Amino acid sequence: MSFKLFSQELPPIIKYPSTIYGAGNQSWMISQDDQNYLYFANNEGLLEFNGTNWELYPTPNETIMRSVKVIDNTIYTGCYMNFGYWTRQANGKLKYTSLSDKIKSKILDDEQFWNILKYDQWILFQSLSRIYIYDTKTKTFKIISPKNGVIKSFATKNAIYFQTIKEGLFEIESGKGKLISNNPVLKNFTIVNVFATEEGLLIQTQLDGFYKLIGSNLTRFSTAADRELKSGFVYSSQRLQDGSYALGTVSNGVFILTKEGELRYHISQSKGLSNNTALSLFEDRDQNVWVGLDNGINCINLKTPVHSFTDDTGVLGTVYASITHNGLLYVGTNQGLFCKKYQTNADFQFVSGTKGQVWSLFEYDNTLFCGHDSGTFIIENTTANTIFSASGTWKFEPVPNAKNKLLQGNYYGISVLEKVNNRWVFKNKIKGFDSSSRYFEIMPNLDLYVSHEYKGVFRLKPDNAFLSTKEVYTYSTPKKGKNASLVKFNGAIYYAYKEGIFKLNLITKKFEKDKLLSSIFEKDEYTSGKLVVDNANKIWLFSKNYIHYFSASKLSNQLKQNVIPIPSTLTNSMSGFENITQISKSTYLIGTTDGYYTLNIDDLSFNNYTVSISEIFINKQNEILKNVVLKEEGRFSSSDNNITLNYTVPEYNKYINSEYQYLLEGFQNDWSEWSTKSSVNFKNLSPGTYTFKVRSKYANTLLPTMATYTFVVLKPWYLTNLACFVYLLLLIVLGYFINKSYRNYYNKQKEKLIEENNLLLEIKELENEQQLMKLRNEQLSLDVDNKNRELAVSTMSLNSKNELLAFIKDDLNKTAQDDNKNIKSVISTINKNITEEDSWKIFKEAFDSADKDFLKRIKQLHPLLTPNDLRLCAYLRLNLSSKEIAPLFNISVRSVEIKRYRLRKKMDLQHEIGLVEYILAV
Repeated sequence: MSFKLFSQELPPIIKYPSTIYGAGNQSWMISQDDQNYLYFANNEGLLEFNGTNWELYPTPNETIMRSVKVIDNTIYTGCYMNFGYWTRQANGKLKYTSLSDKIKSKILDDEQFWNILKYDQWILFQSLSRIYIYDTKTKTFKIISPKNGVIKSFATKNAIYFQTIKEGLFEIESGKGKLISNNPVLKNFTIVNVFATEEGLLIQTQLDGFYKLIGSNLTRFSTAADRELKSGFVYSSQRLQDGSYALGTVSNGVFILTKEGELRYHISQSKGLSNNTALSLFEDRDQNVWVGLDNGINCINLKTPVHSFTDDTGVLGTVYASITHNGLLYVGTNQGLFCKKYQTNADFQFVSGTKGQVWSLFEYDNTLFCGHDSGTFIIENTTANTIFSASGTWKFEPVPNAKNKLLQGNYYGISVLEKVNNRWVFKNKIKGFDSSSRYFEIMPNLDLYVSHEYKGVFRLKPDNAFLSTKEVYTYSTPKKGKNASLVKFNGAIYYAYKEGIFKLNLITKKFEKDKLLSSIFEKDEYTSGKLVVDNANKIWLFSKNYIHYFSASKLSNQLKQNVIPIPSTLTNSMSGFENITQISKSTYLIGTTDGYYTLNIDDLSFNNYTVSISEIFINKQNEILKNVVLKEEGRFSSSDNNITLNYTVPEYNKYINSEYQYLLEGFQNDWSEWSTKSSVNFKNLSPGTYTFKVRSKYANTLLPTMATYTFVVLKPWYLTNLACFVYLLLLIVLGYFINKSYRNYYNKQKEKLIEENNLLLEIKELENEQQLMKLRNEQLSLDVDNKNRELAVSTMSLNSKNELLAFIKDDLNKTAQDDNKNIKSVISTINKNITEEDSWKIFKEAFDSADKDFLKRIKQLHPLLTPNDLRLCAYLRLNLSSKEIAPLFNISVRSVEIKRYRLRKKMDLQHEIGLVEYILAV
């Protein structure tokens, strides 16, 4: 089997597809500002990249943006029938101002602005028809309108040039075009770019390569890529800071030529570029070359200590081992062994007979050994000779004090190779140990230490002839572990797995944890325990975000640590099978799953970058984000207490990631852990003053600057000083009214008590009055009774008087004679004194005086009563008996009873009601 594989080692390429940057596929022009932010004239508008985040600003008239140029930190752009500039607002966003609107009537129909140039105070906007010259001082325009239009315009340090169809190359002088060459080449071939040289001009055409124009003399400038450039159709170009040239073609990718015209790199889609059509090229301040492709954006890290060889065909496969031997670079993969002439762009050749998995490459006594899945090979140039095929071979180790012997770790134990008659041959397998020996080391006392991923660590004691092992000791600690390994470094045995790195104590023969080496696996950094010792006596370790190497210090026993901030995600290493080989004094080759990359540790120096806060957003809970001003202290309402801060270090190295650490004073006391995340969000911040600080380290070096932002979360309106003052006033007023209310309450209680006491006194007084009245009533009742008795006595006396007078009258009538006038006179006088009317009148007056209004009341109750009835009632009220009443009426007792009966009838009294009781009750 024999085939070749193109083996150019290329600088790293970062690929940004449109799905990442969120805009159109094509980018027509690229520029950069003082903050190292990049700007792309994209199909969808102005595309900004700050090293972390992409932001698209749509074209004002929704057309394709064709040109962009940063001039004095102002971003000028040109598109369909419009050109103008963008300025950054206080919140960090860009705002567009049109310049062409001022001369809108002069813009041609369907005119597009493909290029923007600067010369002193003038800015030139070029379409395919004219050039508009804008004077930034006077704010006026001048228009150059060549008869046959403008193909393209160019700026050198001291001049502005443009090409016109079928006319040649012109220079702008005094605001007008001046023909400087109408050479047929310049009339017939489209010029892509013009570069100033010490001799004159270097002109690059689309289809006919480079030409030098010195005075009026045009001569060809030949390069190593002329043939490819003609077929590739050059569309864009850029002279780089080191004097070399980057040329972008329509169909053949990007060519990097030295200033002498030698081919340095040819980078195409088959060699890592996203697309073969390079519409635009731009070199940034870090000498990265940006390529605006027909489909996406790529960044080529030209000035980097890292170069990569990527096999997109799958022929090479995953690299497990590498070595330089006799001027050849050998690479062992899962597909076999390949080699090429070292430090050339020669093709890799397959070493026949090695098809399959290569595990290791080892040089000893000027012989190259290959540990293979099929056994052991000795490699001579491009030929492999099998010396052992009984088992797969992992690795090789020389035997102390026996130059003609090698030990090899196999799938089923350890075996011996011996040099006999200047040829290496298989001697024997060491009996008594049959476990896989991927990692083993031999000490000067011939003790063998073996690491088995699934069984742990063993110590073997072979006999002096290495025929068998006397004893096998299995270590209980350290324990077995996935991706564990064992290696000899500085005369000591080291064992590494996820719990740390352990060093063998040569006296106790126990493993003890090495704190310095183990520290690299802290903070969840462990991915693999693979340890590699190089020819310069450095020990290499691989973690999640770094490559570490330790070297012995010249002045102490301490190991000196070095960190290369290349994460495992970018290197595409095979976990557990990481490999690194020193192929020159400072250059190392590191195998990956799709090729390898080389690293020059002497060139690991980087520019000092600046960390900055790029965006700040605030929002209420569950509401949309709002941009805030970056350059001044923020003052946010109490409800806008969720803040998101984006920060960045605008660097564009594929293998080096910036790391960030932040602190929010007023919220936390300690700095956060280092992280590659470039955004942080704080939620539900309490009212107060906060200062956000963010710092960064790049290539494991802390950047000198720190970005800060101070903001205040205001108190809610109900907690402001004014509100507190109002609360105090309300409290005072409330206290006043409460006090007043209490006073009123107690006054009312007092008044109520007084009133109750007065009422009690009044009641007591009334009771006393009632008692007094009772006494008075009793007294009056006694008085009435006395008067009644007196009246009764008087009545009785009157009655007795009448009876006496009647009696005297009867006696006188018996004795009187008719003619006795004196007796008649006495009888007449007696009759006058016993007149009942007079007696009744006297009685009635006395009775009314004793019992006021009784006769009126009884008359009102019983209107039918006659005077005689009333008289009877009066006598009955005096509780006189019928016998006592009869004389008063001068009637019999029987007649009185009849009167009483009639009176009851008139009063309509019930049978059970007594007449006297009723009259007494009236």
